[in-house]
Amino acid sequence: AGRVSRSLLNYLSRGNIFRDKKCLRKSVIFISQCHARSLSCAVQPDLSSYLTGKTRAEIYELSVKDPETFWGSIAKERLTWTKHFDQVKDCDLSSGKINWFPGGQLNVSVNCLDVHVAEDPNRVALIWERDEPGTEVRITYRELLEMTCRLANTLKGHGVQRGDRVAIYMPVSPMAVAAMLACARIGAVHTVVFAGFSSDALAGRIQDAQCKFVITCNQGVRGGRFFDLKSTVDTAVKSCPSIQHVFVAQRTNNSVPMGKQDIPLDEVMAGESSVCAPEPMDSEEMLFMLYTSGSTGKPKGIVHTQAGYLLYASFTHQYVFDYTPGDVFGCVADIGWITGHSYVVYGPLCNGATSVLFESTPVYPDPGRYWETVERLQINQFYGAPTAIRLLLKYDESWVKKYDRSSLKTLGSVGEPINHEAWEWFYNVVGEGRCPLVDTWWQTETGGVCIAPLPAEPGAEICPSMAMRPFFGIQPALMGDKGQIITGNDVNGALCISQPWPGMARTIFGDHQRFVDAYFKPYPGHYFTGDGAHRTEDGYYQITGRMDDVINISGHRLGTAEIEDSLDEHPDVPETAVIGISHEIKGEVPFAFVVLKETATENQQSVVDELRRLVASKIAKYAVPEHFLVVKRLPKTRSGKIMRRILRKIAMNDTSNLGDVSTLDDPSVVSEIVEAHEHYRSHATNK
Repeated sequence: AGRVSRSLLNYLSRGNIFRDKKCLRKSVIFISQCHARSLSCAVQPDLSSYLTGKTRAEIYELSVKDPETFWGSIAKERLTWTKHFDQVKDCDLSSGKINWFPGGQLNVSVNCLDVHVAEDPNRVALIWERDEPGTEVRITYRELLEMTCRLANTLKGHGVQRGDRVAIYMPVSPMAVAAMLACARIGAVHTVVFAGFSSDALAGRIQDAQCKFVITCNQGVRGGRFFDLKSTVDTAVKSCPSIQHVFVAQRTNNSVPMGKQDIPLDEVMAGESSVCAPEPMDSEEMLFMLYTSGSTGKPKGIVHTQAGYLLYASFTHQYVFDYTPGDVFGCVADIGWITGHSYVVYGPLCNGATSVLFESTPVYPDPGRYWETVERLQINQFYGAPTAIRLLLKYDESWVKKYDRSSLKTLGSVGEPINHEAWEWFYNVVGEGRCPLVDTWWQTETGGVCIAPLPAEPGAEICPSMAMRPFFGIQPALMGDKGQIITGNDVNGALCISQPWPGMARTIFGDHQRFVDAYFKPYPGHYFTGDGAHRTEDGYYQITGRMDDVINISGHRLGTAEIEDSLDEHPDVPETAVIGISHEIKGEVPFAFVVLKETATENQQSVVDELRRLVASKIAKYAVPEHFLVVKRLPKTRSGKIMRRILRKIAMNDTSNLGDVSTLDDPSVVSEIVEAHEHYRSHATNK
């Protein structure tokens, strides 16, 4: 089967880029032929006559008006099937019923490995950018297939069966990728748990998923420091009677205690065959579960299935990031999050790409780490989080400019809306004003990018800090307070998607009713994203923040992201977080936590005064935060998500029960902020 769809014919070649006050404009053209690759033994359906010559707008219209034909033709052409599907979809959003490609069978690991080994076994699949710069390891598709098969045979030999849930608690590494693919090969369901989570958090996920096995490492390495993983697993499994075996890989040379349940993974794998027959999987069988980070409410086990997820991940990877064969794709996310699943592992590997596994941090050993890596590995697409960009823009531009970044073709941001200052720095300083910057909006539940500036029409504009355009098959709708669809442009509403797409989640494990209640009940017949959005005068979409991050100030509803965006425009403010706290008269008022650049710390009060004026001028006087607390840093998970519930508790003086803070990148930040808040309160009282 063809690895790149010829049917869309909308690869974007690069033209001149120029700026006006409103948007980045990029001249693009459609090329007449895609670089289709196929197995010598496979039949490539030729659909070029079906979509040849159509514009992006025409293709998008077809994708939402005739999704069966659109997705069906792409699925037949793009994926390798053991048995073709009987129908394209069988969905009913009102009941949360989502089925794509029923009757079809395939194996995800075959699509990610075997098809490329048959074509070019020595192509590099993974570049493991280890913690220490210059110690990268390259893994070819043949090597990754052999590693995956040995690991799959190890799992089978120790009782792992089709449908069993396997927890993976590992840092970013080829072995972790092989663990995911090995589960996919034998029909087991993996649930990757971010390797920074506490033993309690790990145990809770193991218990909820009813896992029978854990795959882990002795230790992890990050930022020049070792951290124990096996001991965390040991503590966790004490409260998890379902666990039968713990497979332990060696990341470092340090030994760890091994018990009766424990299997030395590297040692056992060495004795296994490098061939493992793939299990044919029904399209709608579970591929993996992924728990939300727990920044709000009880973590949910989001379920993704085989064919639809893989198709959407690979399709968006190619067209959103303008990936072409031979590119080195650098997504610096951890595999413990959906970004790592879709754009480090499944999307790139399904497309036969070379994917970078980034083990370190943006500032180790210095703030130039990302850009030194770009130069050394010749990365073509760089996909990172706004929180990392905001961290790096605090440092001198020389940390960027000392490295050659001419290999870069596309920049991307993920995880949250990127503020204007970070966007401008990323685009102008890192990308030298020549690389399209795609601000991508999507969620764990969507499986892949849903709204992004690319793909776009020839000559289309890219507006700073805006997701802009729905991807093929994605039909956004803005909903009002009474459940009505809001029409027209220059309007705000709850962001919903009005028809199903292949990559969307299928359920919450063990609680389908919670799935229906959370995503389909608020606006019947639509998928509710939980986010608010603004549709501009030009019809583009801008995410305004979580609906539960909306503050009602004297009857005015205002998204905290809008206030943050105004604050972040100040040249001395790299990062802020705004939450709402109760107020006797106004109902709620904004409370702003502000990080200042080092050069501005001596003039805190004058900066705060300027921030007040900035918000008043950008939004309105009522939007000006009642409180400003200057802090050194914000509490974040390792994926970069700000833990607002902690900030809210601190702001409300409720520090007696802050909950589990071990999921934070550095839990000590909490005590720093509590101390700063106490000083702020005492100073305010004395006044």
